[in-house]
Amino acid sequence: MWRSFGPGLGGPVILLDIAKGFVPTLVAAELEGPLIGALVGGAAMLGHWRPVFMRFQRGGKMVATCGGALLGLAPLVGLAGVLVWLVVFGVSRYASLASMAAAASLPFAALALGEPWPVVVFVTAAAAGVLALHRANIARLRAGTENRFDLRRLRGQPAR
Repeated sequence: MWRSFGPGLGGPVILLDIAKGFVPTLVAAELEGPLIGALVGGAAMLGHWRPVFMRFQRGGKMVATCGGALLGLAPLVGLAGVLVWLVVFGVSRYASLASMAAAASLPFAALALGEPWPVVVFVTAAAAGVLALHRANIARLRAGTENRFDLRRLRGQPAR
């Protein structure tokens, strides 16, 4: 959304995608514990990937929804993922590469922080899902044709 329509529409969509994962996961984790929280976070991610309102056709790549779910379930692991995303994006300007690197870092962060097994299983499955949904991006990165995010793009200027 950000790349196609700019920050005016992209920003709110990203925030709503994060909230879609965060709110139900936080409520479930607080009321029922990490296992139910992880299941609810996974359901939010699956719903983002294959939305019922689009008749289960292709939705998004689950990255922002995963981030929100993780911030509700295991905030320190979520923060570690956000930091990895920011560093990789800052260096490369590839949102896809940053998303994949952040996803791949999650199981290691969960283990290092001593998170309970439902969180470790959730982040491992989430990382696998995010990586699988980025197969086309991986092919474009390897071919040198993946789009870099241009922060200096002027309003109304087409995306590259």
